[in-house]
Order: sequence, then C-alpha cells, then structure tokens
Amino acid sequence: MELHMTDLSPFHITRKWPAQHPERLQLYSLPTPNGVKASIMLEEIGLPYEPHLVDFASDDQFSPEFLSLAPNNKIPAILDPDGPNGHPLALFESGAILIYLAEKTGKLLPQDAAARYETIQWLMWQMGGLGPMFGQLGFFHKFAGAEYEDKRPRDRYVAESARLLGVLDQRLQGRDWIMGEYSIADIAVLPWVRCLVDFYKAGDLVQFERFANVRRVLDAFLARPAVQRGLTIPARD
Repeated sequence: MELHMTDLSPFHITRKWPAQHPERLQLYSLPTPNGVKASIMLEEIGLPYEPHLVDFASDDQFSPEFLSLAPNNKIPAILDPDGPNGHPLALFESGAILIYLAEKTGKLLPQDAAARYETIQWLMWQMGGLGPMFGQLGFFHKFAGAEYEDKRPRDRYVAESARLLGVLDQRLQGRDWIMGEYSIADIAVLPWVRCLVDFYKAGDLVQFERFANVRRVLDAFLARPAVQRGLTIPARD
C-alpha cells in the first residue's frame, strides 16, 4: 500500500525525534562543520524544514533510531517526505544531501553540465581532503592528540592543511566564490575553514594570514544572513 507523503511513522527515527510538521523535510544534525552544510543549504534555498538536535554528549548518533536512517552514525541526515516520485527519501552524507537539495530546488548547482561537474569536483575535494585533514589537525592540536609528546602526526596534518589552503587560495584568485557564482561548493568548504581558524584555533599553525583570498571569501560567506542562521541550527539547549 502506498504511503501518504506526510506519513513518516514507518521510519524508526521519528520515534526518538517525532515530527511536529511531518509535511516538512526533517533534518537530524548538530552545528559541526559537516552538520551546518545542511542547515545553511536549507536556509539559503528557503525549503521548509524541521530541525532535530542529535546530541553527541548523549550518544544520540549511536541510538538505534538514528542508525536506522544513518548507519554510519554521522550527521547530518535528512528525511524528505516529498522525495523523488512523491515518496519519502531518507539520506545521509552531507555531500549527497547538498547535491540532492540543489537538484530538488534547482538552486546553487549550475545547470550547465560542465559547470555542474566542476562544482561537484570541488565538493568532493572538500569531502575527500579538506574536511578529513582539517579534522585530524583539530584532533592533534585541540583535543586528545594535543597531549601526545610526538608532534610529527600534528605537523603532518599542519603541512597538508596548509597545502590545501594554498590550493583553495589559488582557486579563489580573481573569483568571488569557488565557482565564481555562489554554490554548494562554498557551502561545503567554508564551514571547515571557519572551524580550522575559529574553533580549532589553528590559524597560526597553518599561517592563515598568507591566504588572503581564502580570508576574503570566508568573510563574505560569514556575512550572509542564511549562513549566520544556519551556523546555529539545530539550536543547542
């Protein structure tokens, strides 16, 4: 029997996070660099949604309900009651979510095939390089790894993070955004740059002042009202 598009009861995740507005897209997330990709995107495109906080302090990400939607126990994840062909769609992985939302709304992903693939290229660059390398640097500089006496692991990630910033800085030379026009590539990359500098406090380590183009575009990104809203969603209690 076909489900009504607003009937989300078959999805186990709604038992822990009940949908007050089941007709809206459901977001399960936390304001981390990966998490805010989804909330910023949703704020930018103006698609109605209902956010739910996945609290790492309570190990929500390991709960059976969350794992039923996101088996890799990582945020963000979404449940769209109005998915392809009108059927609900559950989706995890921030990059996949960005592409899905862009294609669903026709926003922030070029329609031209060549530009579309180039945008996705930079999205994959963030997911495969920038995010993991910055995250490792954060571990060895700010978290438990900071206690390690051997600084070679930290220095390895410092060097690689600086190299990646150099790649990004060169790309932004003469451009307002990664693709010239604002896109999902910026939404993927720039929250991680912000995290490296503001949260991990690693700006001095990577000599961030050298990357003037990155600083310029990061400032423009953080000035966007949708970004400012998205950086705080879901709200922490």
